[in-house]
Amino acid sequence: MRSKKRTSVCFMGTILLLFGLFLVSVNVGSIKVSPLELFRGIFIAYDQNVSAIFDLRFPRILIAMLGGAAIAVSGVLLQAVMKNPLADPGIIGISSGASLAAVLLTAFLPSLFFYTPLFAFLGGMIAFLLVYGLSWKEGLSPVRIILVGVAVNTMFTGIMNAVNSGTGSTNSGVASIVNGNITMKTWNDFYLLAVYTIIGLLSTCFLSEKCNLMALEDKTAAGLGIHVNKNRIIVSIVAVLLAAISTAVIGPISFLGLIVPHISRILVGSNHKVLLPYTMLLGAAVFLFADTIGRVIAQPYEISASIIMAVVGGPFFIILLKRSGKNYGK
Repeated sequence: MRSKKRTSVCFMGTILLLFGLFLVSVNVGSIKVSPLELFRGIFIAYDQNVSAIFDLRFPRILIAMLGGAAIAVSGVLLQAVMKNPLADPGIIGISSGASLAAVLLTAFLPSLFFYTPLFAFLGGMIAFLLVYGLSWKEGLSPVRIILVGVAVNTMFTGIMNAVNSGTGSTNSGVASIVNGNITMKTWNDFYLLAVYTIIGLLSTCFLSEKCNLMALEDKTAAGLGIHVNKNRIIVSIVAVLLAAISTAVIGPISFLGLIVPHISRILVGSNHKVLLPYTMLLGAAVFLFADTIGRVIAQPYEISASIIMAVVGGPFFIILLKRSGKNYGK
């Protein structure tokens, strides 16, 4: 049981960290402004440098924050639904299913661009149902979920790369989805992400109790008069929505939905009433940090935030798998 004081400190510390990362990210590049100049340029008087930053860097930064929050929260919800601490939208194939649907739409029906998140949601839902259905055998086995998820993820990723190569889309919007690249994102991309993601994040305010109840054994919960399957379906839909919408705009990001929920549980505990909002903040900070590091580490070139997350997340996943094997591998 985490004390309220410690929880408050974690929230405040993460908010300050996110704000600091925002200011640092704004100034990564040839144009630099002070916080005061940034404020004046946005709210008081026109400033050419601030205007350039607002048009070129702000959409990318806000997309990183919103997408990071959505993917991290999706990880929390999936872990609650599947009762598996290793569940992650990237690992179990949801992100690749969403990416494949987004890639097909972008490549062959670009006029329907605004509906990309809806098609991505459909692709993510198909992937989730495949993993869930193929993993079910007199109950859910966490190891079987991971194995089936890896297979589904590999299959969809292969198809997606084939479409990318076959359509010659190396420098197009298709490639940015495949590679998880947010370099050239615009305000239109942010609006597209925000419309759907904010609805999904707000809906999680009503899911915390359901997630807490799903920690119980199904028989115990049913004995208390709880509709286990109904709760599981509702939470699953929101989890897939958040992962799919984010993937449609920023591409598949592995391990973010695994790492952030685990760090959040260590800091604020497992009560989803606290865990979900804190994970939103930490997810935004972690992904913005990964994107900022990618912009700085190899200047004048950039390393995609998805690559940074993969490099950091791989060893993290192996450590968690070894630590969780005795408890969750049966």
